[in-house]
Parts: sequence; structure tokens; C-alpha cells
Amino acid sequence: MTILTTARLRFEPFDERHADGLHAMNRDPEVQRYLLGRPETLEETLASIARVQARRAALGYGWWAFIEHDSRELVGAGCVQHLGHEPANPHEIGWRLRRDRWGRGLASEAARELARFAFEALRAPTVCAIRHPDNLASQKVMERLGMRYLGLQTWHGDEVAVHELGRAGWQQGG
Repeated sequence: MTILTTARLRFEPFDERHADGLHAMNRDPEVQRYLLGRPETLEETLASIARVQARRAALGYGWWAFIEHDSRELVGAGCVQHLGHEPANPHEIGWRLRRDRWGRGLASEAARELARFAFEALRAPTVCAIRHPDNLASQKVMERLGMRYLGLQTWHGDEVAVHELGRAGWQQGG
């Protein structure tokens, strides 16, 4: 079980003890605005935990709950997975935060650690991140990380903006 840490966050692999915190975040319509498009139900949160635990068992990595060091509260979640959940595809990083933690630099801090893990631990040659085309906050995080915009593509049944960062770019700017 890989636990990651940053200056302000501890990344714990998803499990049932995170259900309440994850559901509290995922039922917020603003958090889900560009993801699901509606609040997530408790049943969907529990099913998601089970899915990512199975993927983690198969791959050794997946989704983490972000636990804030100071408050010890679940304040977000993030992943390293393969685009489309297909190991032949590039690694994807993703993140989300509770609304009361927006605008504090936590998303950039988390995204940087997820990219570091993908490049250093998994030896990924490249990492991608996808976002709803209107999600400008995520675009800014991707740009801060040094990611390059590739254009619109269809993933998970939706047209999304795809950004990419290669290992050489990470080594120079990461």
C-alpha cells in the first residue's frame, strides 16, 4: 500500500474508512460540475471505492484520498491510472478537492506529487490529464505543472481537453 506525502497532504489509498469524506465531497454539485454533472449518491461512492480497490490490487496504484496534515480531514482525492483504464494507454493523473479547499494551491501540490509518482515510481514516459473543456481551474493546474495542451479527444464517453507532460519536461521543470 503506497502512501504519498506532500507539505500539506497525506495520500491514502481509497478504502471504506474514506467513504464518508469522499461522499461529502462528491455530493457537492460544484465539485461534480465538470465530472459527473450532478451530485454523486452514497451508493455510487461506495461502488467507486470498490472499483478502485480492485484496480489497485491488479496494478499496485490508483486513487488516493487526500488527508490534510493540519486538520486530519479528507479534503480531496486524486489518481494515477491509465487513460480509459487500458494499460496500453498513457498514464493519467487526476484530482478533485472539497470546495472549501479551492484556491489554496492544494490541487497544484497534489498534481505535482501524482506526476512525480508516475514518473519516478512507475517510470512513465509521459503523463496525461483530462478536463471538461470549460474547467479553467484544472487547465491552470495543468499549465502550472508544465503540461502541453493536445486538443479535444473523446474519453469515458465525453469530449475532453487533453494535456500531456513528457518525462523530459518533468525533469526540466518538475
